Amino acid sequence: MTTDDSATIPDAEPLAAATDLGTALRELIEISVTTTVAAAEVRAAADLVRQATERLAVARRPKSQLPALDDVAQGRRVFNPVTGIGSALAPPLAVRRDGDGVVAEVTLGIAYEGPPSFVHGGMSALFMDQLLGSAAAAAGLWGMTAHLELDYRGPLPLETGLVMRAGVAEQSGRKSIITGTIALADDPDTVLVEARGVFVMPRPEKAQAYFGAITDASGQHRPPRRPGDATALENP
Repeated sequence: MTTDDSATIPDAEPLAAATDLGTALRELIEISVTTTVAAAEVRAAADLVRQATERLAVARRPKSQLPALDDVAQGRRVFNPVTGIGSALAPPLAVRRDGDGVVAEVTLGIAYEGPPSFVHGGMSALFMDQLLGSAAAAAGLWGMTAHLELDYRGPLPLETGLVMRAGVAEQSGRKSIITGTIALADDPDTVLVEARGVFVMPRPEKAQAYFGAITDASGQHRPPRRPGDATALENP
């Protein structure tokens, strides 16, 4: 790892490798739910995937150890399941500042399907939870999700550009109320999903109980200073 005056910067090659693997796995997942090849080909592919899994499994970190590529204090979570460039689960979303809030655009493939040809409603909740947390971070606030509610006004189509927005509605003491929306990129004024979340900064004793065992990649005790999951924001 190398550092500058503001943050820990991951070495280029491990980050590039993790990004490459994440991209390849996302492609594999999408193909795996759309392929129509014969069963024998599917089984052959499964064998290849298991071989790759065995190669990667020879060295693993425990859940209490942060990845070497992460810097929680700066909001960099390479394997975050929504924004992580190294995560096969993430689209990934690239969240950036927009006025007093944040915005992200994404096109979701068939791997995210719920009702035929539409996005699974649970995915909307996942993305909104992340975006609301990012909006809190953009406002200099932080916390953990205490309550999240969504109103589904219309289904989100797959393979169609979507725009997601979030911003702080209220803040008092340890509690922040964040709101967000999802709409079609081509029709951003027609809200299809609306979210409202309550984020609460845990008391010191709670933060210690939740994160006191966390270490960095070297094994040194390093609980996150901001125990949320908001990711770094791109500059507009």
